Amino acid sequence: MTAVLRASDLPGGVTAAARIVGVSLGHRTLAEADHWIQELAPAPVLACTHLVPAPFPHVAISLLTPATFDTEPELRVAADLAAAGPAGRAVRFPGSSRLIGALTVSEILQRSSIARVEVLGSGPADPATIVETDDFVRPQFRSGELVLVTTPAAGGRLVPFERRDPTPCCASH
Repeated sequence: MTAVLRASDLPGGVTAAARIVGVSLGHRTLAEADHWIQELAPAPVLACTHLVPAPFPHVAISLLTPATFDTEPELRVAADLAAAGPAGRAVRFPGSSRLIGALTVSEILQRSSIARVEVLGSGPADPATIVETDDFVRPQFRSGELVLVTTPAAGGRLVPFERRDPTPCCASH
């Protein structure tokens, strides 16, 4: 994974020491991996989750950080896949803590390292459109940039495609 971030996004002194590291602790769900990431101190500059198939299906993590982390030898291949992966789901990223409440697309782009906001199946979102973040924003790391995928909501607004508490598929069946 190659991180493309503005120098102003990085905390002082981080640019020289930070590197991409892969970690695999065998997390079975995205929520477990998210919780582990949120507990890290100091916080990484960028943290992404990756669904990996080896040695069993689970969630591995890539971090842009000066810190080091241990991974059990049997999970090393998963950690390496996460570190080298061209895509991921960003949990922490520069500006992520400033994406709270209802914000325009333009405000999201100005406050964070998200490069684009897209409407699922429709292309780029209008900069003036309001996004109801519900204080939970998980952009996709694609081709070196963060892309927030959204879906239409009531009142001409947008919501992030990934929700904190999604309705399970076929929940009403």
